[in-house]
Amino acid sequence: MNMLRLGVNIDHVATVRQARGGAFPDPVRAAQLAAEAGADGITAHLREDRRHISDSDIARLRLALDIPLNLEMAATQEMLAVALKHLPHAACIVPENRQERTTEGGIDAAGQFERLQPIVRALGAAGIRVSMFIEPDKRQLEASKALGAPVVELHTGAYSEAAGVECERLLEKVREGARYGASLGLEIHAGHGLTYDNVKPIAAIPQIRELNIGHFLIGEAIFVGLKESIRGMRARMDEART
Repeated sequence: MNMLRLGVNIDHVATVRQARGGAFPDPVRAAQLAAEAGADGITAHLREDRRHISDSDIARLRLALDIPLNLEMAATQEMLAVALKHLPHAACIVPENRQERTTEGGIDAAGQFERLQPIVRALGAAGIRVSMFIEPDKRQLEASKALGAPVVELHTGAYSEAAGVECERLLEKVREGARYGASLGLEIHAGHGLTYDNVKPIAAIPQIRELNIGHFLIGEAIFVGLKESIRGMRARMDEART
């Protein structure tokens, strides 16, 4: 099987920093440690309300990293301008609700096609690899392909929160979405809510090329350290692929 990449989301290092309003802990240092531990890329979500990651974080990450930076962003002109200024390797377009604690689901690529098309086009024209964060649904996959996005990230939040028969049903939905998306020529990523306990069935899906994981890794790092947290996830992903 092809190697499965790990993108580490460092948003919640910034969340801890913002709790005191100071300079520590520094998400850029976390990103550098993640790279040393084997992360293949770094993800950071610059929210419209700047609740954790800041504009200066994006600028510093862009300069400090030797591995790809994936900017998660809402589909707005403000965020498009940020992406075009800093030119990250990739931009993942996500839905954003100011009242949500975390991203609650995939973006409606089909229903918002006309609004999304110029943003996807502008990002692609700048050489930024566009990813659509969507539900594992055929309609959303087809819309993402039609928009010209080369990558989709399948939302695994519902699977991660389910148990028993429902968990198996949702896992199969992710599998079907990955198969169908790959058949359209899309590169398939996945993420949201993944932990040591639930990552292996997702990691075993052969069409998935990358997982993006953040909250669990930062939480586990409190107990074992960031490098060990990431190495533990990397080991489970590799086991699932072998």
